[in-house]
Amino acid sequence: SLDKGIKVEFFGDEVDVIYEFDPLTGEKLRRLTRVSVYPNSHWVTPGDRIDHAIRSIEEELDERIAFFRREGKAFEAQRIEQRTRFDLEMLKEFGFCQGIENYSRHLSNRAPGEPPYTLIDYFPEEFLIVIDESHVMVPQIRGMYAGDRSRKQTLIDYGFRLPSALDNRPLRFDEFEERVNQVIYVSATPGGYELEKSEGRTVEQIIRPTGLIDPEMLIRPVSGQVEDLLEEIRKRVSRNERVLVTTLTKKMAEDLTAYYTDIGINTRYLHSGIDTLERVEIIRDLRLGKFDVLIGVNLLREGLDLPEVSLVAVLDADKEGFLRSERALIQTSGRAARNVNGQVILYADILTNSIKRAVEETGRRRHIQQEYNRRMGITPETVKSNIKDILSSIYEGDYWTVPTAEEPAEEYSIGSDMISELERQMREAAQGLEFEKAAALRDRIKRLRERVLEIG
Repeated sequence: SLDKGIKVEFFGDEVDVIYEFDPLTGEKLRRLTRVSVYPNSHWVTPGDRIDHAIRSIEEELDERIAFFRREGKAFEAQRIEQRTRFDLEMLKEFGFCQGIENYSRHLSNRAPGEPPYTLIDYFPEEFLIVIDESHVMVPQIRGMYAGDRSRKQTLIDYGFRLPSALDNRPLRFDEFEERVNQVIYVSATPGGYELEKSEGRTVEQIIRPTGLIDPEMLIRPVSGQVEDLLEEIRKRVSRNERVLVTTLTKKMAEDLTAYYTDIGINTRYLHSGIDTLERVEIIRDLRLGKFDVLIGVNLLREGLDLPEVSLVAVLDADKEGFLRSERALIQTSGRAARNVNGQVILYADILTNSIKRAVEETGRRRHIQQEYNRRMGITPETVKSNIKDILSSIYEGDYWTVPTAEEPAEEYSIGSDMISELERQMREAAQGLEFEKAAALRDRIKRLRERVLEIG
């Protein structure tokens, strides 16, 4: 386990004794007769395959060096030779090297351009894939190949990687389609691809167990939208309900937050510039009633449980585009669907096609839900849910990377000596061709310098 260490003592070339010890105190806890040590990577390959891969990599390296020299790119030729020779030495000595996955084509003996092995290849012949939030996931699957190739092509062009690194890649979309068997696409707003693939076999889940109906969509003019919204906010605050407001820009979200705060409305704003964990805290505080209005860009669309929210306001709803598409409007309005008083206000001077379709679709669903409730004698009730950790349920179109466990927590004491030492490590990593490590150190130095400026 992570809280125990293993100490192996040798007598000459033989293992003499194995201990389990406490890494903090160094205290020996117990003596072991044997211990299993697992590899730190799944890229572990038998020796004979390593030997074959090394020969194949060397052949490709010779071709690449010759190519760069013909093009008059001596520096790139030197770089690719130095880096690859270092990796080959590591493979010969240890059967592993940093970035070994970039040689996966050679290690798995695949032909150039042949698709890589994925988890799907290990599924039985009859399997079912469920793609949740398919209107987001399908475009992501479709774009993975091109995004990966674009990044790696730059590394190849400048001599950081061999061309075979391109074959350590995600599946192309057509390759993904060939491998999947039965698929269920799950979405409140399915895209054209999902509807086409379904061939009319679309199952709608419109009725909610709570009897809640989709929130009514109201359309009001853009002129005076800020003051009109203020009155609506005051109505909700008087009922101890919450409000979500979505704007087109980050600056507008900040300015609107400042304006409402100045006139006594307890308001916060949310966008991708805010740290992920802080976002979780903001959403939790909204539900707890520590503030009443949350303003944001591309705000909280898919799958967030906010039963306290009774109003979603969309400012400048007639500005046609990604953030004001039919799907975006329906998804955003869904944040008010868990409250019996749920309502959506679209501020728009022009009825765009997206607004028309969103209003029509919402009206269709409301009619079905109301008719069902009437037949079954159901009285809608606001959802009651615990205010718990909601990290896993937050989605925004703007992505933010959370530091991994490998990155140290922020230091309490930051001095010039610490930054100098990190700079030395960064230069050392760069000289050793450990570019990923050097980049991570560079980013850490930047954060520390910003922290020093904040502390003063």
